Amino acid sequence: MTEDQQHEEGSLKKVSGLYKDWFLDYASYVILDRAIPSVFDGFKPVQRRIMHSMRELEDGRYNKVANIVGNTMKYHPHGDASITDAMVQIGQKELLIDTQGNWGNIFTGDSAAAARYIEARLTPFALEVVFNPKTTDWAKSYDGRNNEPIDLPVKFPLLLAQGVEGIGVGLSTKILPHNFNELIQASIAYLKGKKFQIFPDFITGGMLDVSEYNDGERGGRVRARARIAQRDKNMLVITELPFSKTTGDLIDSIVKATERGKIKIKKIEDNTSDKVEILIHLTNDVSPDKTIDALYAFTDCQVSISPNACVIVGDKPMFLNVSEILRMNTDHTVSLLKKELEIELHELQESWHFASLERIFIENRIYHDIEEVKSWEEVLTTIDEGLKPHTAHLLRAVTEEDILKLTEIRIKRISRFDLDKFKETIAALEGKIEQCKYNLENLIPYAIEYFQNIQKKYGKDKERRTEIRVFDNIDATKVAVANEKFYANFEEGFIGTSLRKDQYLFDCSDIDDIITFRKDGTMKVVKVEPKTFIGKDILHVAIWKKGDTRTVYNMIYREGREGPYYMKRFSVTSITRNTDYPLASDAKGSQVLYFSANPNGEAELVSVLLKPNARVRKNKIDIDFSDLAIKGRNSRGNLVTKYAVKKVDLKEEGHSTLAPRKIWFDETVRRLNVDGRGTLLGSFRGDDRILTINNNGEAKLVSFDLMNRFDDEYLVLEKWVADQPLTCIYFDGEKEIYFIKRFLLEPTANVQYFVPSEHPKTFIEQIITAPNASAEIIFAKEKDKQRDPEQVNIDEFISVKGIKAIGNQLTKHKVKTINITVPEPEEEPVPEEEPEHEHPDHGAPEDDGEGTIGSLFDE
Repeated sequence: MTEDQQHEEGSLKKVSGLYKDWFLDYASYVILDRAIPSVFDGFKPVQRRIMHSMRELEDGRYNKVANIVGNTMKYHPHGDASITDAMVQIGQKELLIDTQGNWGNIFTGDSAAAARYIEARLTPFALEVVFNPKTTDWAKSYDGRNNEPIDLPVKFPLLLAQGVEGIGVGLSTKILPHNFNELIQASIAYLKGKKFQIFPDFITGGMLDVSEYNDGERGGRVRARARIAQRDKNMLVITELPFSKTTGDLIDSIVKATERGKIKIKKIEDNTSDKVEILIHLTNDVSPDKTIDALYAFTDCQVSISPNACVIVGDKPMFLNVSEILRMNTDHTVSLLKKELEIELHELQESWHFASLERIFIENRIYHDIEEVKSWEEVLTTIDEGLKPHTAHLLRAVTEEDILKLTEIRIKRISRFDLDKFKETIAALEGKIEQCKYNLENLIPYAIEYFQNIQKKYGKDKERRTEIRVFDNIDATKVAVANEKFYANFEEGFIGTSLRKDQYLFDCSDIDDIITFRKDGTMKVVKVEPKTFIGKDILHVAIWKKGDTRTVYNMIYREGREGPYYMKRFSVTSITRNTDYPLASDAKGSQVLYFSANPNGEAELVSVLLKPNARVRKNKIDIDFSDLAIKGRNSRGNLVTKYAVKKVDLKEEGHSTLAPRKIWFDETVRRLNVDGRGTLLGSFRGDDRILTINNNGEAKLVSFDLMNRFDDEYLVLEKWVADQPLTCIYFDGEKEIYFIKRFLLEPTANVQYFVPSEHPKTFIEQIITAPNASAEIIFAKEKDKQRDPEQVNIDEFISVKGIKAIGNQLTKHKVKTINITVPEPEEEPVPEEEPEHEHPDHGAPEDDGEGTIGSLFDE
């Protein structure tokens, strides 16, 4: 190797080493000094420098933000823009900075005015909790001219209260904000040795599902939703936002979902100012409930957030959970309180020490001893000798500094010396010293009292804004708008959305699945595409829903070219897309003679006509599909006949053979379900409806569709019995009298109001939906007289009248309470059990043909 080559290789190694060191230095700088907050005070460096700068300028009045930013540049080496942005973010959290002027809008995302136009000062909370120069550790600023705090002595879990987000080199952090009062309660619980749990709370409100929060650790997540309400049948209103989203974000995502055909709206309005109000106008043919689910499924009205609690502990980044952070913050607060008490104790003891020396110096007239002394050294010595006989009770030895301070006492103070007042001062100092020692000995109770005082002073307007709720899982295929028209070419075997010249079948969503059946007994499920080849001789095409046990398929088929004929009923609940399933038989030449798809398990009556055959006595067989059990799709089914079939005719339309659906209401997610969660509402058939009544006297009749939402608070939510009168006892605010009325709801009207008075003091006392109820009226005491309770048989007291009627006066006397007694309801008849379904992926055992319907007509 030549000398030049050796020199070149050595240079390359040195350069690569430099790059490695430089990168590590840069990464460490970004992580420690820019992007990741300290666990102890909750601040990134720029935020800490802003707070320190504001404390320097604090005089009780507002300062121009531009002035604060300029002062902060003494400590922060990255320019005014980054300081201004960071300061605006702190100000918008409404905890540490008292703002004045246009600081932007967290709801709309509008930016703040320029720094020269807006003003700020520290809040009382920040002044009390964040600063104490006596307990602050200091370091030199970047240019060495000033001192700045290493960590501010924050006595509160500020990191969790404000939340933080940052990206460093190879690291990121995302800690969600939590509720002020709940953090204090958690700190108190921790100090008492009790368990605690804390969850995020956002200034934008909304709803939050924390079932997978995982204590804020990496790998967990929360789901945040906007609060959407139905204002009327053609309008929805968004009043609260999910975390990290603005009204502009929501509107953009809604417009995009509309353009993609996922949802269908007429128009959208943004009326947001200091409160969120986004109006979504719907077309007449759209379900509001379904649209709400679609907004959560396809827009930013629901977002998933993954927390990542990375913080600086000492000089290292660490991944923690929020409980660990709260415990560390609480322990740090206790240590700061201890440090403050120790400093206070030392200062009190020093004050007591000098006050005692001053008393000795004046009371014993030691100052006279120095009148004839000529040198300064003799003055100090004379005072020291004069003090010695009187200092045995002092806490420490007398120092030269103490003597120098005695020489600074003015003659005026000596001449006005008041012994009684001095005794009072020293006694007061001794009381404070004892209290300080007591607090140090009882540090945990002292810390608990400190947190309680903080909550009492600053927690009044900091109630939880985000509602904790368990979210239901929304099936996107069920809520997507049918934005595509679907066609089929039955002769050539094509289906799709682009076959506009062929037969139109139905509207569907572009994320739906399509199920198809062919005459050879083959079933296949495909996605919605512009054009898909299925195969010739298509029998049936429809939208398929996973897990659908209500749709039942009835089929009669021939096994092979000359085999026997079988009949079967089955559901299709799970499949693999784009796979051919032979539902008739694998035998070549198998053919379906009869097929029907029944959305509610209907079972029809058909006639099977046989071809003429000398061995067959009757050539017509009537088949009632309700006699067949619903089995797996791979089941062979029951034998119809061994002889050739001419045709199959529909003889009579079928009725559902499935049991009524038992419907439950889950209070947690406020949705209906068929899984047995919550309160059983009853067994429902096709036209049955649910009755809801709210506090405003609004009665609604809604279907038992599992997609319906029930987000309001209801006085009544139950199965509607059409011929059962409703009873309402209400207080008329204008007449100040209780009325009672009985009425029937109009079955054709979905929304009906039955309280005639619109006076603001009118309220509903009781709603009764059962017969034979009675009311016990407890009267208020009038003029020192107590009237005996009165029993009222409601059905006899008033007859059924129209829904608009005022009703009858219940009593003319003042009422204290009304107690309602309702007899035990009769048990609802237990419906027949729904026929069992074989698991669709494991076919039922094949039938041997003995004892089947067809065998009765064979030879």
